[in-house]
Amino acid sequence: MMIEDHPDYRDGVSLALETETDIELLTAFGTAERALRSLQSIRERKEPDVVLLDLNLPGISGLEALPFLRSAIPAAKIIVLTQSDREADVWEAIRNGAAGYLLKSASLDSIIDSIRTVMAGGASLDPNVASYILGLLQKSPAISQLDIALSERELEVLVLLGEGLLKKEISDRLKISEPTVATHVRHIYEKLEVQNAPAAITKAYRAGILPLEDSEQ
Repeated sequence: MMIEDHPDYRDGVSLALETETDIELLTAFGTAERALRSLQSIRERKEPDVVLLDLNLPGISGLEALPFLRSAIPAAKIIVLTQSDREADVWEAIRNGAAGYLLKSASLDSIIDSIRTVMAGGASLDPNVASYILGLLQKSPAISQLDIALSERELEVLVLLGEGLLKKEISDRLKISEPTVATHVRHIYEKLEVQNAPAAITKAYRAGILPLEDSEQ
């Protein structure tokens, strides 16, 4: 599903997705209200696995719609696709469960790669956004490590998530099954009280669980 109010941009992304055999654009809407009404009123329709969400929308903004989308389709991955590189927008989107944050300056190939990345269990961040997050971490005071007790294996998985590896790649690296990796990731999210990989990595750095030096490799 795509929620984007600019027809030309929406059509451009739609045409690019038509050439991909493993990706289908089910629906596209110009407002978040119409998208949410569609999800709530036509339950027999196939639900999207991924939502491309603009932030600057008429009516309800993308940031305001994000928690409602997560409630309506909790299994879906939401990729913010916007012109906004405002620090507050980036942080709020990640805090509310966005699995990716891309600027509209990203190439169509990058958008397609991001869809595949989040579907494989990874996170997709625009390079400029990733740099902002690192800068924020370096300036932020550390949070308490109390009540955040990760096992040795969970810490290994978290480090590899921080390196940008997908679940299958983590499975190969640690020589454990992919379902086992998924279980560790779920436990990490539960212990850190986050909803996705970017938020987990961010909180782990702030808590001192992951050293900032590792993120610069």
